[in-house]
Amino acid sequence: MIIIESYSIAVVMCFITMLCWGSWANTQKLASKEWRFQLFYWDYAVGVLLLAVFMALTMGNMGTAGRGFFADLGQASITYIGYAMLGGIIFNLSNILLVAAIDIAGMAVAFPLGCGLSLILGTVTNYIGKPEGNPLVLFLGVLAVVVAAVLDAVAYGKLPSQGQKTTTKGILISLAAGALMGFFYRFVMKSMEMDFANCTPGKLSPYTATVFFSLGLFLSNFVWNSWVMIMPFVGEPVPFGDYFTKGNVKLHAVGILGGVIWSLGTTFNIVAAPSASPAIAFGLGYGGIMVAALWGVFIWKEFKDAPAGTNKLLALMFACFIIGLGLIAASRPA
Repeated sequence: MIIIESYSIAVVMCFITMLCWGSWANTQKLASKEWRFQLFYWDYAVGVLLLAVFMALTMGNMGTAGRGFFADLGQASITYIGYAMLGGIIFNLSNILLVAAIDIAGMAVAFPLGCGLSLILGTVTNYIGKPEGNPLVLFLGVLAVVVAAVLDAVAYGKLPSQGQKTTTKGILISLAAGALMGFFYRFVMKSMEMDFANCTPGKLSPYTATVFFSLGLFLSNFVWNSWVMIMPFVGEPVPFGDYFTKGNVKLHAVGILGGVIWSLGTTFNIVAAPSASPAIAFGLGYGGIMVAALWGVFIWKEFKDAPAGTNKLLALMFACFIIGLGLIAASRPA
């Protein structure tokens, strides 16, 4: 399998993660013009699993280092498979909540609030699991990202107040999503051996772990997504038959594309984790918050009705994001 040993290359891969994690939700925005997010999410889950299997069959079988995907699959312990799948189950619930929040409150709000909280919890838990890098620099970087998320929330508060009840619900769902999302990554790391070239028997390679993580996400979708179809946060229940009667090739392709984009970033992040350290890889990946905010502000125009002075808050928000990401990357010298 392909193993990343250079810290610099690992950081580049984490920045690709940042772009993927911050951009996949654009596919939901495109699809939501024609059907509900719950229907989009079935295709998203399929896309996540398809890309994970593709990466395992390609990068997971290339090179001479470590165990190939099939060899790794044959020796995998049910315990470590369970950890990877549990990570997928937790992530899926948190991500469905996040997608619901995007549907209610918009990308520029749901991503910074939900993912900002996830960033704090995830970086702390992963640093405790494998303490690498300068903790002061790392957590100053995390703090800068959190400040950026708070600034985003303040800027959003300046928008006209119509639909305030729905907006409050969107913010609360964003925070619930972030609280759960902060813990999924640690379970995936627990399923793997950090020395990919010399994997402990029973533990998983990063590519195998990603496949079982994605399988946990896909299977749990029949519980979590079915639940929000029957009992949605806003609007009427979504009939299951709508997936077949209201969908078309374009809508299904957009949803699968969203899953593929997210899964590509996740695979790169997990493969880069040993060289970058899990805490740093997780923290850099969550620079996707800034990418999502850029999409929300400049492409989807979610702040077009904001009063004067809001642009200064947004500029300061992006500055804090950039400083935070730089500190996280610099917390461990190359």
